[in-house]
Order: sequence, then C-alpha cells, then structure tokens
Amino acid sequence: MAISREQFNSEKNKRLTLLGMSGVGKTHLAKLLNKDGGWFHFSGDYRIGTAHLKDAIINNVSLKMKKDPWLKPLLENNSISINSQVTFDNLEPIAAFLGKVGNPEEGGLPIDEFVHRQSLFLAAEKNTMQEVPDFILRSQAEGYAHFINDAGGSLCELGDKKLYAMLADKTLIVYIKSSKKHEQALIDRAKSQPKPVYYHPVFFETAIKNYLKDNNLSYAAEVNPDAFVGWVFPRLIEDRLAKYQTIADEYGCTIKSDELHACSSAKEVISLIAKALK
Repeated sequence: MAISREQFNSEKNKRLTLLGMSGVGKTHLAKLLNKDGGWFHFSGDYRIGTAHLKDAIINNVSLKMKKDPWLKPLLENNSISINSQVTFDNLEPIAAFLGKVGNPEEGGLPIDEFVHRQSLFLAAEKNTMQEVPDFILRSQAEGYAHFINDAGGSLCELGDKKLYAMLADKTLIVYIKSSKKHEQALIDRAKSQPKPVYYHPVFFETAIKNYLKDNNLSYAAEVNPDAFVGWVFPRLIEDRLAKYQTIADEYGCTIKSDELHACSSAKEVISLIAKALK
C-alpha cells in the first residue's frame, strides 16, 4: 500500500521508485526534481552497465575484436585494453550486449545466445534493485535529503513480489502512465530505430513462435532482427501496461505522462505525485 498524501507531503526524506516504459519520462522527472539539488539519482540501467554486467559487456566486445587477426595478439598480450563507457545518457553498451535475436548475417544473435544474455540481464536487474536500500543509506551519508530510483522499463518483468514489496517499503512506487499518443510515438520509434530490449521469457517464447508462424519461417536464424523488434514492440507495450498498472495499484500510485511533461519545476512534480495519493 502506498503512503497517504499527508504522509508524503510531510516526509523530510522523500524516496521514489519510478515505473514505466523507457522513453515515457522517468529520467525527465528525475532531472526536474534535481534542478535545485538535494536528490540522489540512482539509475538502475547505469548501475547494471557499470557493475553487474560490466565484465560481460567487455568480454563480448573482446571476443568480437579477437576475430580480427591484427587486434587479437594486441589484446592477448595486453598491449591494448577495452572499457565500457556507460553513462546516464548513454546506455548503448548495454543495448549492444543484449542484442537482437535473428539472422547473424543481419546482425542477429542465435536464439540460445540471445536467451542466455536475457537471463544475465534479468539477474543483473534483480541484483540492482536489491541494492536500493543500501544506496538510500549511502545517499543519506553523503548528505542527500531525497532519493530517486530511476528504474528500467523492464522492472515490471521481474515477477518478484518480495522485491516489489521491499521497494514499496523503502520508496514510493510512482507509475508514469503513457498516453495513447505517447505509446504510438514509442511504437513508431521502435519501428524506425529498432533497439534491443528485455523480454519476459514466457512472452518471448510465445512471440517468437507467433512471428515464425506469421512469416512462414522455420527457425529463429531466419528472422530479420529489426523486423522482429518492430513487430513485437506493440505487443510488448500492451503486455507491460497491464503489469505496470497491477504493480502501481498494489504498491504505489499512478501519474499521467502528459501531466508530468507539463511540469516545469520540482515543486510541480511533487504536487502531481501528491495528488495521485489518497
């Protein structure tokens, strides 16, 4: 259960977990709140890329580079090194590691490798969310009054009620509900700029089977990676929206993306969240 409006307004140390699709405005909200400082911005995806998946990301790049006969000896004798430059605004190394399922000649991953990387990402995201209480304490020790957990769009895919309950105990879960117009913009972007994404295993298994059937294909290796992302994304949004709302109804509150983007200050954001509480 979420706290009451009165409790939220009176809290001297506000703590939030943001829930919603990537691109809906979670990081925008975090930046609005932190205009005047005082908020510790914990980015789930940033933590995943710089801690829990860093070695896997670097090893993946290294393996690709070792296929080049000129680079291979330089890497093996430590003449050159590889690093992953993940930042709050640049999460491309994580996306590149996740990859897209499909024909390797078109940049796709074999289905077994794709599923393996998806499982690594799932474990990394769960570990990252389990760290939230520790980072709240760290932020307070560093002098921050408030804390914001800018979680990834796949938070709803973890399917871990104990984890959601823990987050709800330590933070107020705020679901940013997208408008139909915003949802269509996300779908259009997925079709024009297909990007890797995490899928719940059951959802992915059903989706790839249906895609193969609809396109008269026999194997995942025949799939065009970008075409699959464009095809599956509207279905992914529909699936996730129901999960977001269930989590918000049980553990937090809901605000609308249109109303969020109309805010221009931290005070207006806090007021919007407070109005969503009973």
